[in-house]
Amino acid sequence: MRVVERVAPSVVNVRRGRAGGSGVIVTPDGYTLTNAHVVEGASAVDVTLGSGAEARAPVVGADAATDLAVIRIPGSGLQAAELADSDALRVGQLVIAIGDPLGFHSTVTTGVVSALGRSLRGSDGRVIENVIQTDAALNPGNSGGPLVDTHAKVIGINTAIIPMAQGICFAIPATTARLVAATLIRDGRVRRAYLGISGAATPIGRPLAAELGLANTAGIRVLDVVAGGPAERAGVRARDLLVSLDAVALGTLSDLQRALAADRIGRAATLALIRHGELLQLSVTPAEAS
Repeated sequence: MRVVERVAPSVVNVRRGRAGGSGVIVTPDGYTLTNAHVVEGASAVDVTLGSGAEARAPVVGADAATDLAVIRIPGSGLQAAELADSDALRVGQLVIAIGDPLGFHSTVTTGVVSALGRSLRGSDGRVIENVIQTDAALNPGNSGGPLVDTHAKVIGINTAIIPMAQGICFAIPATTARLVAATLIRDGRVRRAYLGISGAATPIGRPLAAELGLANTAGIRVLDVVAGGPAERAGVRARDLLVSLDAVALGTLSDLQRALAADRIGRAATLALIRHGELLQLSVTPAEAS
């Protein structure tokens, strides 16, 4: 109950015509996270705060690659929720989803983290990497609302359910949301370098890490390589284990997202990976994600 009392005042209803969703205020001056599909095609949306007050909120920017968007509610001194370090999440951890499904403000459901590092294919075919899977029940209108932990910190932004499948829902990790929100607030859009792979964080055995002189405890196992993409052109193969990009350790998909900053677009980088127990270094030139 205390968790809900602390977070619910930061949860808002977001409406774009007849379509709607939820959002969560993340700064006292009104910057609010929601889903890109909730605000798609709009320059401003209607918002209802937990107090019942209504406002017109401009869309600051949206990023279809992560299904995240930022809107700005007019005002100051608004109650903002705190974004957690979602890289510390563990499977089985208790979570609470708060949203505005079907117009019922601050509807609460509970569940656990069912899996981490999932890939989610959107209705437009775009794949969103590194999402949280939870069995906390989400309904139409929950999109854009927060998934929170037992310390009342936001660990994710609810984004999707699988129709006809009970107990399979997804959220964008807070670590990703923090990075995307900062970029949208600063630039209004996200320019992103990409390698053209899908993957999952995988532990590196200590004996192998010691033999290869690695400090990493984990790397990114390549599950698929996009045909014609930068990774394929560089010689990356499925089952390779990525460990660093220009000496920046890659232990999680969030590490890779951070490493692929906009200033890497079109600039050659050294990608270190493990293949068949050997440490290889490839030259890769990230391209701009479309």
